Amino acid sequence: MLDNPYYSQDAHGPWQVFKVGDFELESGGVLRDLELAYAVHGELNAARDNAILVPTWYSGTSKVMEQLFVGPGRALDPARYCIIIVNQIGNGISTSPHTIDGAQAMANFPRIQIGDDVRAQHKLVTEVFGIDKLALVFGGSMGAQQTYDWAVRYPAMVARAAPLAGYARNTDHDRLFVETLIEAITSDPHWNNGNYRSHLDVQAGLKRHARLWSVMGWSTEFFARECWRGFNFSSSADFHRDFMEPFFTPLDPNSLLCMARKWQDGDVTRMTGGDLAAALGRITAHTFVMPISTDMFFKVEDCAREQPLIKNSQLRVLNSVGGHLGLFGFEPEFLAALDDNLRELLALG
Repeated sequence: MLDNPYYSQDAHGPWQVFKVGDFELESGGVLRDLELAYAVHGELNAARDNAILVPTWYSGTSKVMEQLFVGPGRALDPARYCIIIVNQIGNGISTSPHTIDGAQAMANFPRIQIGDDVRAQHKLVTEVFGIDKLALVFGGSMGAQQTYDWAVRYPAMVARAAPLAGYARNTDHDRLFVETLIEAITSDPHWNNGNYRSHLDVQAGLKRHARLWSVMGWSTEFFARECWRGFNFSSSADFHRDFMEPFFTPLDPNSLLCMARKWQDGDVTRMTGGDLAAALGRITAHTFVMPISTDMFFKVEDCAREQPLIKNSQLRVLNSVGGHLGLFGFEPEFLAALDDNLRELLALG
């Protein structure tokens, strides 16, 4: 077990812990003593029909999701809904490579699938909250992958689904991009096959990883318009060094790899023998598929290929100059458009 203050309650809490116990994995084997960390905003009503589930994205935490999407007057308003934000397995807060000791720690952490997250979350929702049906499952990026999996795996439990900037089945291009993220970290000379003594030993790899996010996470137009000036930087070099690097370098490398490999493997057709139409045809939820206009790895065109396979669905493209990292919500009009779509979706019977 390694101490990393980034993942503390002070920095990213408060959260509660659901002790799942030994958990059988989709790819085989058992993850020992699985714990899911989750945060709750708002109260479950007597009918237990006002629950919204929000899974986290790559590098994200329940606190990050709260800060971006939850609040009074927002679509996800705790005064109206019980909003359950779940930290995905391996994100540094729920059970992760560096948070445990023993045979599965660090480089020996088992390979996790999106479906493992969703099955564990199902146990949380049903066993802790006694919920039979979720009013909405909403997630961005890897959270969108989990949203799709929820809607395919448990169609009767999901009334509405809002996958934001993510795919139901990952593409070859996206898998290749994620492989470069992995290689950026593992090529660090102090990586030590994943058995480093501290995340601080792997700073060179984490900085290369951050540079790739600068290249592909933001859009070319973000740089052409010098949007980094809105973050109070005087040059793109300063923006990368003093914003992007500090964003990623505190994180645990093995946790990033756990999530990256899960992201690579994301594919709802694991449930239907490779048949995408059959998988998405299972979805009964009212669904808004929401790609970001300038996203360079969860492309609008690819989302538009998946959306017609979902009954009761609409393609709602959200405009942002930020590329995938428009998810950071630096444009007020992006968050306003997102909230408008979520309100409209939640109003559907």
